[in-house]
Amino acid sequence: MKEIIVQKFGGSSVGDIEKIKNVARRVIDTKSKGYDVIVTVSAMGDTTDELIEKALMISSNPSNREMDMLLSTGEQVSVALLAMAIQSMGHDVVSLTGAQCGIITDSSHKKARINNIDTKRLHKELSEGKIIIVAGFQGINENQDITTLGRGGSDTTAVAIAAAIGAAKCEIYTDVEGVYTADPRKVQSARLMKRISYDEMLELAELGAGVLHPRSVELARKFNVPLVVRSSFADSEGTEIVNMDQIEKVAIRGISLDDDIAKVSVLEVPDRPGIAFKLFSMLSLNNINVDMIIQNVNRLSVNDISFTIKKDDLPDFLKISENIKETIGAERVTYDDSVAKLSIVGAGLAGSTEVMSKFFEALYELGINIQMISTSSIKISCIIDRENAENGMSKLHEKFQLS
Repeated sequence: MKEIIVQKFGGSSVGDIEKIKNVARRVIDTKSKGYDVIVTVSAMGDTTDELIEKALMISSNPSNREMDMLLSTGEQVSVALLAMAIQSMGHDVVSLTGAQCGIITDSSHKKARINNIDTKRLHKELSEGKIIIVAGFQGINENQDITTLGRGGSDTTAVAIAAAIGAAKCEIYTDVEGVYTADPRKVQSARLMKRISYDEMLELAELGAGVLHPRSVELARKFNVPLVVRSSFADSEGTEIVNMDQIEKVAIRGISLDDDIAKVSVLEVPDRPGIAFKLFSMLSLNNINVDMIIQNVNRLSVNDISFTIKKDDLPDFLKISENIKETIGAERVTYDDSVAKLSIVGAGLAGSTEVMSKFFEALYELGINIQMISTSSIKISCIIDRENAENGMSKLHEKFQLS
């Protein structure tokens, strides 16, 4: 039985016909080396944004189900065109939607999670010698409705397929050569890393590094899927994502910046048991994910609770903000969508006051005010004004000598 390699190509990799032909040649090259190949692709270029724009021209509040029906078409265009390109080069290939591939999800439209993958169709097509092209970002729920996995969901599709079918490797192709110490488009001295651990990559992904979707890293770690990030446009080896014990001990691995967030504050909340439960239960029921949370020191029997959410979730939050205020007896609810989250990540960071001191010194030297702070064993994050974020990122990169 041949080893299986799963490859994922993002929207920038299939942005036009010439790029699609380039991807086709890469896929065929992998097949010619004796592997069975399953490819997952995203929608071409800015297709998803264009579809969203069209939907909003019709309705300011389209239903999530119909948005999934609409947005899933972008990937279907990509898989069909890529399959045609591979056919034109003389190879057997089949394109499949998420449903045809056997991807079963829950019913959370726009943010669905994969429950199961029925691999019968995949095994059948591979046994016939075909290259398989799968539409990323999508699946089908128990009611046979199309669902989408959220932004970056094609990464998750690829890793989930690799785990389900027992692939030898999952290669994520993108427009950069791998994982860098910082975003190379924002920090010119950023350095390409040959290796990074699942845990460090997961933190960077969750903190805004756009190379990989966090859920894809989580799945790869859970099922021990060998993961590689490579460039679609160069032949470099890229970055391997490996277990922590395969990594040399380094204090700081990388720096990330997430400017796609909003800070929400629920002010003058009664200081009594059950308030936090009610607040975050309401957010959960509305599929609003929360990141950093801070509750201030009790004063006059009331507290303030602040937390961060994705900017895409802000409209949904604002719809329920009055209900939240009334339910928990808060005085008012405010938000700020002009903030960013700046973070450093590294396996050797735990408990290091020296690292913390350097982190805060760098921001102090730039006169940057810190609004919120969060730490874990391998990361320090803070919320700052977005206008200062890129300067802060460059300063931290210099301070920790990551060039």
